[in-house]
Amino acid sequence: MSECFKQHDIPGITGDNTPNSLWRARMSLAPHIAYLGVDTGGTFTDFVLFYEQQVRSYKCLSSPDHPEQAILTGIRALGLTELIAAGHLVVVHGSTVATNAALEGKGVRTAFITNRGFGDMLTIGRQTRSALYDLRPAPKLEPVPANLCLETGGRIGADGRLIDDLTANDIAALQEQIRTLKPDAVAINLLFSFIDDRFEKVIAEAMPEAVFVSRSSQVLPEYKEYERGMATWLNAWLGPKVASYLGRLQAELKTTPLSIMQSSGGTTDAANAGQRAVNLLLSGPAGGLAAVKHLADSLPRPRLMSFDMGGTSSDVALIHGEIKLTSEGKIGPYPVAVPMVDMHTIGAGGGSIAYVDEGGMLRVGPESAGADPGPACYNKGGRKATVTDANMVLGRLPASAKLGGAMPLDINAARSAVDVLAQQLHLSIEEAAAGIIAIANEHMIRALRVISVQRGYDPAEFSLCCFGGAGGLHVCALAEALGCTEIIVPNYGGVFSALGMLLAPKERQLSRTLNAKLVSVSSEAVLGHLHNLALTGRAQLQNEGVDDAEITEHPSVDLCYSGQSYTLNIPWQTSLADLEKAFHQAHEQRYGHRLTLPVQLVNVRQALRAATSIPPLPNLAPRPPCQPLDQGSVFFAKAYHATPRYVRDELASGQRVLGPALISETVATTWLAEGWQATVNAQGHLLIRQLDRQSPASQPKA
Repeated sequence: MSECFKQHDIPGITGDNTPNSLWRARMSLAPHIAYLGVDTGGTFTDFVLFYEQQVRSYKCLSSPDHPEQAILTGIRALGLTELIAAGHLVVVHGSTVATNAALEGKGVRTAFITNRGFGDMLTIGRQTRSALYDLRPAPKLEPVPANLCLETGGRIGADGRLIDDLTANDIAALQEQIRTLKPDAVAINLLFSFIDDRFEKVIAEAMPEAVFVSRSSQVLPEYKEYERGMATWLNAWLGPKVASYLGRLQAELKTTPLSIMQSSGGTTDAANAGQRAVNLLLSGPAGGLAAVKHLADSLPRPRLMSFDMGGTSSDVALIHGEIKLTSEGKIGPYPVAVPMVDMHTIGAGGGSIAYVDEGGMLRVGPESAGADPGPACYNKGGRKATVTDANMVLGRLPASAKLGGAMPLDINAARSAVDVLAQQLHLSIEEAAAGIIAIANEHMIRALRVISVQRGYDPAEFSLCCFGGAGGLHVCALAEALGCTEIIVPNYGGVFSALGMLLAPKERQLSRTLNAKLVSVSSEAVLGHLHNLALTGRAQLQNEGVDDAEITEHPSVDLCYSGQSYTLNIPWQTSLADLEKAFHQAHEQRYGHRLTLPVQLVNVRQALRAATSIPPLPNLAPRPPCQPLDQGSVFFAKAYHATPRYVRDELASGQRVLGPALISETVATTWLAEGWQATVNAQGHLLIRQLDRQSPASQPKA
């Protein structure tokens, strides 16, 4: 384990007989290894199993209070109990435990330790206003109560000089305060500790063994004391809950190796993840982007907009060569400065509730019916109309469909729920359902424009990659509005984030602040810092059993113009002159202009990655083109129309399907609108294009 935190044993994870060490010893003895990707969402828990050159998927309702129970349900349903006993299973998991705890304010009792005079650092924050013209903003809850904000010595200046020493009396006073307050966790954030971390280490060693300790010089060794302090506090506030959950899950999995998806799109072992809760806040969505990146490389399609619509929310992102990362993310009201995938999330999913507001206008979301009770058509007690209910009323979800292949849907319950709104709006049930879909689509179109048009990209130059259980029902309308001429609905799209868990590399993201004018540093000095970060990351990956030869380095730097507060991340170039040129170009692309000011080098970053060990996904087996399963009745163009429905698993490579049509699979359905045509490629992906438009010239044909 990295020395960045006090050692906290997690039952079933740490110790001499760790799953990873047992896994490395057993590899040569286990010819048949099964790989299981698990994505726990707010509504569903998705599974993808890769075993003996075959891929199977499964979906069940999540169990938010005890997430491991849904995982165990899926493991039993997939018949993996014997593989666990034989030690032939590897599990890669995307968890929402940290995310949900942060959004619901359910972290543990946490003390915050900083330098004298800075105890209210997290409460003051950046003094930014979420609503600029609101003259009576609602008061914000302070992250840490004043009585849990502790001040001490050990202050370092910006130049590394000692300003206020950390004395034995300071340590004794802190220990007495901790004994009195009895916190479950401690966050240590001293000024400029990224330059000299000796005082943070001394304080950490003085804390009781039973307390979870997180220090800023390891969580985020970068400047900006507020953002660094928030990341450190979040890590401590959420850490015990994450560690406890992973411990329970690992205990159920026995010696099965367990890896966890990080917010940056790479995986880490469960022991490290248990100490790095702040790095798991976008764990599930990052798995989806890992799968999108794999898809972009394999097709190839270097320009993709991804659209992931689940039961509770929709996540959109843009891939232009590589997955974009950001250090300016947020979770709820909290800034999260650790690297995470750059995506935009809105509260629009299949479970989003529709309602009529006080002004008589139809609204959709962000409130969701979740997994319990869920949409009305689940027949589990839900009475409010949702996006899923509207799709069922319109026939896009057939009445004969079974959710996840097992749960029957109730069309009468869906119609009753939508009818309540229809009567309020003086519309037919079908018109009300179409209105719900139109509003949900507009929310998602707006989100896709945020990550494309608002950043200087033309959506027409990108293929729209759609996945998630509900995404295929909306994607043609989104592409039409954005001007995209190609849609990709990947194979296993209903469980794509779970598949991404298996395709993601093992990864470490490391950084350090330098904060110097670019002209004042040398290439040798910067490369020296990058090399030291690489050595640290390599050692951590090797401790997880990764061979050094499999690890690749991806260095980059954060640059800005002198006087700016926000940076752009630029991949390392062959020279500082090329680096500066690349920054000017990136700034002009993002903001529409470049300046003549000096360029500031703020942070150096090093990403260490090792590719996944699963074999390539299989191509479709040869088979003749299939015929429609039946002719369903779907409402579009203001009337019901007989519409063919195809079973996706029976479609042949090269087969073409002309819209309007429904393409059903166990965990998702695609609505192929009129004027669109789907072609099945060798890997089973649906490549969908409008018949009256040409594909972007930059995109190679499948």
